[in-house]
Amino acid sequence: MAGESETSVSTESEAKRLIGTNDPYGGVIVHINEPMDPATFLSLITSSIAHWKLQGKKGVWIKLPVDRVNLVEAAVKEGFWYHHAEPDYLMLVYWIPQTPHTLPANATHRVGIGAFVINPNREVLVVQEKSGLLRGTGVWKFPTGVVDEGEDICAAAVREVKEETGIDSEFVEILAFRQSHKSFFEKSDLFFVCMMQPLSFDIQKQDQEIEAAQWMAFEEYAAQPFVQNNELLNYINDICKAKIDGQYSGFSPVPTMSFSDQKMSYLYLNGKATKSDSRG
Repeated sequence: MAGESETSVSTESEAKRLIGTNDPYGGVIVHINEPMDPATFLSLITSSIAHWKLQGKKGVWIKLPVDRVNLVEAAVKEGFWYHHAEPDYLMLVYWIPQTPHTLPANATHRVGIGAFVINPNREVLVVQEKSGLLRGTGVWKFPTGVVDEGEDICAAAVREVKEETGIDSEFVEILAFRQSHKSFFEKSDLFFVCMMQPLSFDIQKQDQEIEAAQWMAFEEYAAQPFVQNNELLNYINDICKAKIDGQYSGFSPVPTMSFSDQKMSYLYLNGKATKSDSRG
């Protein structure tokens, strides 16, 4: 949560309430770190919500580590619901006002990349996978993968190419992206086609996931029946060919500073525009 500071939960001996941290949106965030029995927890929740209601609080977030799973039922009975879960905790939420809640939803998208790695001989790096929908079909495809939490798209593309094929590469630009829905556990999906420049050429495929990997003439890759019969892949091929021929410009990463948290991130721009360019 934005603006949240880590805190341990304690109780006020005289008031018997949970202690949390105010968030920037009129809510409160509670971290449960101390062991307690469900009955005590339920009593603390009830008195705390009454107190927060008088303070005009809105959303209540309770973060339960996995070793406090015994408290989940008590919170749910009081009206809390699941917001999201991570390997080491469950986040529960509650809305105090008698109005429809405005709490942000859990993460709605998974982000993936497809790596278009082209060498000076106009050959593209392709793989055949040991699992997934294309297993055993003989279809050659770009290296693909999912962006890890906290990982930049450009870094994920470099990592996936290295993991699947052993090829070192440099991110050039995003050529295109696709959004789809109801993809993975009912989540939406963002898939970025990334152009990469190879820095090495000796393939060392990953044995666990990759059946085969090779450099293949782009025209041969594009001529595969599976590719020819797929509308999405045809669009991607047209974009990739236009890029090879110098007739297309994608989106290059420019490091920028966020105004909200002063952290570095990437803004992907079409062309070579920079902050100084845009100001003339």
